[in-house]
Amino acid sequence: MMSWATRFRLQQYAKASLWIIPLLGLVLGVALAEAAAAAEGASWLPKTWDYSATTASSVLSSVVGSMVALLGFVVTIGVLVIQQATGTLSPRYMRLWYRDRLQKAVLATFIGTFAFAYTLLRSIEENSVPNLGVTLAGVAVSASLLLLLIYLNRFTHNLRPVAIADIVGRLGEGVVDRASAHARRSVLPGATPPAGAPTGRVRSERGGVIQAINVPGMVSLATRHDCVLVLAASIGDFVPPGSTVVEIHGSAPLPDSDRVTGLLALGAERTIEQDPAFALRILVDIAIRALSPAVNDPTTAIQVLNHIETFLYTVGRVGLRSSYVLANDRGRPRLVLPGRSWEDYLQLAVTEIRDYGVSSVQVCRRLRALLGGLLAALPQECRPALQVELSLLDLAVDTEYGDTPRRAAARTADPQGIGGGRHRRDAPPDGPAPGSTGR
Repeated sequence: MMSWATRFRLQQYAKASLWIIPLLGLVLGVALAEAAAAAEGASWLPKTWDYSATTASSVLSSVVGSMVALLGFVVTIGVLVIQQATGTLSPRYMRLWYRDRLQKAVLATFIGTFAFAYTLLRSIEENSVPNLGVTLAGVAVSASLLLLLIYLNRFTHNLRPVAIADIVGRLGEGVVDRASAHARRSVLPGATPPAGAPTGRVRSERGGVIQAINVPGMVSLATRHDCVLVLAASIGDFVPPGSTVVEIHGSAPLPDSDRVTGLLALGAERTIEQDPAFALRILVDIAIRALSPAVNDPTTAIQVLNHIETFLYTVGRVGLRSSYVLANDRGRPRLVLPGRSWEDYLQLAVTEIRDYGVSSVQVCRRLRALLGGLLAALPQECRPALQVELSLLDLAVDTEYGDTPRRAAARTADPQGIGGGRHRRDAPPDGPAPGSTGR
């Protein structure tokens, strides 16, 4: 029987595959062509759909050639997207681009139209012309051209860094919202992980990144064996071969290791499905690439920081925990998941951008506005970490700028980086943040 982890990996492969949906289009094109050829000579077809054998052959041959050319054009666009993503965006974005449904629909339509026209060509004879099929081939070409225009319009707009940041940010925020909703239903308030040494350990047979876990499956498995399963690593962590991935606490017959690992998917890289921090990682990667000396585009970093601020606001409002104790339907603890703290998310969001962007007054001002805005909007428990980051930002600015005027400019909160005005969105006043070492 196929395990959940294997099914998850197959689903991930299918989502990223660029050939499965086009293959279905190929099969559908052949099937429709056979059906259209079988309808040849039907009395309900209008007389205007009658074609000579020569005309039908010319039309279908043109369709076959045009579809091959359009496929080559789409492949060329794909190569350009790869160059753009790996050069100026983030290689991690490619995992999302592979999954675009419109791209797969375009490829499937082109290949299906090609197969439809090529199959019909075989059925043309001097006294037998698939009139319905020739007309439908023209309709399919029109639909293909329309999809091509939509495809070009979408990727022309969505390849901009700010558009990608919006897409990635919304994906990450959706994961946070779903996880918080599930936590409200299943997490035991005030519960703590089991104390004492575990009675059993489940080790990874192969290395990989923890991409996702089957939470209901693990809770059910722990209930059947009357034990508590404690995940030893967070989703997104790389676990080497032989390392402990799950600790088992309980006295009943322990669950089989293969059953446990079958509920935990390992892969070559992180995914966003259950790992919202990976979305934040992509946003930060795009921002720091824009700040590299080879690109030197701080305005792009400012635009990405807008979406990072929205993401941090979503994370800060849900109420994070260091660990989550999940219960079964009887209210008994069965699964313990390690959590990321607010400090972890905040450090991931601003540390590298501050380090690489401190030489840009624009980035310093936008970072200060971001931290000040979150300081005013988020609950009290989020504020100590924000104060620390404000102090680190002030220290970095004081170290970078030796003259007073530039230092004062860099320490001004500005939601647009430069030109957005001061003290916007209840940002704290200029000057050293509490605990800073301003000169």
